[in-house]
Amino acid sequence: MTFEDLLELYKSKQKKFGKEAYKHISELLTEAKELHKKDFEGDDHEQSWRAFKGKNLEKLIEYIIVDEIKEIGLDVINGNKLERTEGKNLPELLGKVKRNVLIDYGEFGCHLPDVDIIVFNPKNADVIAVLSIKVTLRERIAQTGYWKLKLAADKNTKHIKVFFVTPDEDGTLTTKKPAKKGRAIVECDLDGGYVLSETNIETGAKVKMFDKLISDLENAFNNIRDKQELA
Repeated sequence: MTFEDLLELYKSKQKKFGKEAYKHISELLTEAKELHKKDFEGDDHEQSWRAFKGKNLEKLIEYIIVDEIKEIGLDVINGNKLERTEGKNLPELLGKVKRNVLIDYGEFGCHLPDVDIIVFNPKNADVIAVLSIKVTLRERIAQTGYWKLKLAADKNTKHIKVFFVTPDEDGTLTTKKPAKKGRAIVECDLDGGYVLSETNIETGAKVKMFDKLISDLENAFNNIRDKQELA
């Protein structure tokens, strides 16, 4: 089982469901798990599957959004790729992107936030938003809230939006009141949570369906440009 196999499954969902294919990500992952199990050799398939699922869900989301992001004048880079690549090996533009999202810990150095996708303006390397992508909110939602607080605390990064993208397989975002802990963190500490699910989600100003992500990125981009023009 490879990412290409996962991508083919998604393309089949696209043919069947069109623009609403994103709502069937959990169904796709269930199908992929069976295929992954057939290829698996070892003692702990669940552990192997969790690692595969997490890594390749990030790639799949990037595949789904990258063309639309480029259409609005932005681009993306994988956070892990930016983390692993030494400065001298980075193209000049990505080197600037990296510097523009670093968090300053004073005497302990500058470090990248643990995020999965960084959305930036390719004309000037301004970082518009960072995305954390996880199957459930139990995986890193509190940590994502921490990164938002750190970015917001510095004048150079306070404009960066922090978004969480998830199929929400444990239903944490389903209802607004009473809110589960993960929903409370999205509502109070993040700039938005975007759900890929068929489940009827009680949406609002912060929690939305995944198809609203691009327009929110475009709005954030426009707001930054407007402020720069006024400066």
